[in-house]
Amino acid sequence: MDIVHLLPDHVANQIAAGEVIQRPASCLKELVENSLDAGATNIQIIVRDAGRTLLQVIDNGKGMSQTDARMAFERHATSKISRVEDLFSLRTMGFRGEALASICAVAQVEMTTRREEDEVGVRLEIDGSKLIEQEACACPVGTSLKVKNLFYNVPVRRKFLKTDQTELRNLLTEFYHIVLVYPRVQFTFVHNDEILFDLPIGNEKQRIESIFGKSNTRQFTSNLIDLNTDTELVSIRGFVSKPEACGKNAQQYFFVNGRFMRHPYFHKAILNAYAGMLPNDYSPSYFIYFDITPEAIDVNIHPTKTEIKFADEQTIFQILLASVREAIGKFSLVPTIDFDRSGAIEMPVRTSPNTQGTPTRPSLPHIQVDPNYNPFHAKQTAPKNWNQLYPDRPISDESSTAQASLYEHDIPIGTPYQYAERYILLPTTEGLLIINQHRAHICIEYEALLQQLREQKGVSQQLLFQEVVELTADEMAVMETILQDLRAIGFAIDQFSKTSYGISGVPAQLPQSDAVMVVRDILHSVIETGADAAQKWQEQIALSMARNTAIPYGKVLTKDEMQDLCTRLLSMKTYSRTPDGKRVLTLLSNSEIENRI
Repeated sequence: MDIVHLLPDHVANQIAAGEVIQRPASCLKELVENSLDAGATNIQIIVRDAGRTLLQVIDNGKGMSQTDARMAFERHATSKISRVEDLFSLRTMGFRGEALASICAVAQVEMTTRREEDEVGVRLEIDGSKLIEQEACACPVGTSLKVKNLFYNVPVRRKFLKTDQTELRNLLTEFYHIVLVYPRVQFTFVHNDEILFDLPIGNEKQRIESIFGKSNTRQFTSNLIDLNTDTELVSIRGFVSKPEACGKNAQQYFFVNGRFMRHPYFHKAILNAYAGMLPNDYSPSYFIYFDITPEAIDVNIHPTKTEIKFADEQTIFQILLASVREAIGKFSLVPTIDFDRSGAIEMPVRTSPNTQGTPTRPSLPHIQVDPNYNPFHAKQTAPKNWNQLYPDRPISDESSTAQASLYEHDIPIGTPYQYAERYILLPTTEGLLIINQHRAHICIEYEALLQQLREQKGVSQQLLFQEVVELTADEMAVMETILQDLRAIGFAIDQFSKTSYGISGVPAQLPQSDAVMVVRDILHSVIETGADAAQKWQEQIALSMARNTAIPYGKVLTKDEMQDLCTRLLSMKTYSRTPDGKRVLTLLSNSEIENRI
């Protein structure tokens, strides 16, 4: 009996939809790209329940005839290409002819469309790839496409959708990818009858300001440097942030030929251009637009078309690196060394009375030093059963993820010493334990804060004056999700306006001057990690708070403070790494010390 057979069209379409349409944001991307390919200059996006119930895109593009409207929902039906060679000269956003067929396979779709030369348009209603109705209708020039009840016939896929706030954030992220590269198109975004964005026609800098300017006290674009380089291979333009304006929460976007892309290799070029200018955890914001001949790139390597292959990546890497460095230097933003001696302070020189005023070299102060003294040779109280805790491996083992407690609460620890106002040195019978004081305190604070969150026992202190934090639309969506947990940890925070929240109280352990900064840090930590469950975002809130309240580098600690820190750290079940994976301590064994001396 033969067992190989062709799949029915509706089954094949649902399989294809699994790659093309993963969530409402995927659907939005495909529909808006079709509108842009149709030459639309005004696009309205209407969303209900983060796209689960309704996702509608209305444009004023060229529309379709009755035949084209029906054909558009067939698999591999497209007006963008007609032969394989066209794949290497693409200037349109879409080209595969899979999007509409995939969408109508997993949703209820209604479309009205009309061309300018037609007196009446056409209306189609499709339910799970089945044509329900097609009729002539009166409608404006352009296309309106409604996607209702996404994944209604694939309950497993619908069950895996995240919360409305998470899906809305994904929708807005996809929205940014499109509107930032098409400033000459007017966009409106409405969610649950509330206008989140009404973006007029403008230029790139105006569009960037309208998206990200809300979350800053000053103009976001005032911290950007213009970038403009033309070569025979590629044209690069856009904006990069000034070094002093870089931070932990950077906005980073690459576009090529009007299409958003992700490219880690080119991202490395940007970071190399800023090498030596930024702290470890800081990164620059950038909005960079590449214009290159279509034959030099391949966009057909991933269903989402965000991963793009360049024919000569290494050369473009060098051009981008030089372009960013030139832009930073052009605006005199790199500090220079000034060897001008005018106005310099002359250091006093000791004068000897025996030489009648002739300057002599000042004598060095005399300091008594005992070369035989070594504080680590002093008698220390070592913990019990140290050797039995790690019979096979030292503390510094990279594979260590969970450890037994080194110290019992009733056992005194040895005398610790502080080094470079950054590390705590703790002598043991096995060697020298080196502890990073900032990261150690992060571990301790994280556990305490996480417990406060889960038990909702945060203690709040009132601010003298309310502080207001301005947020973007995607930040507002996250804030609605984590608001209850922020209050549980000690924030007194309420909505102030459509785009802002007022902070009237902060957790007791937090410096009052850091309220807005910490709230922003928490928001972006949740956004960047994609935390979409209560447990995950509670962990991110606790970690962000712990980073902001932990003992900073450079603080001198007393013996009692160091001893308390070591006791609390080494009494924890897991202490070798911070919650985000950074090493907290290491052991310099006796044998290693002996081999070095």
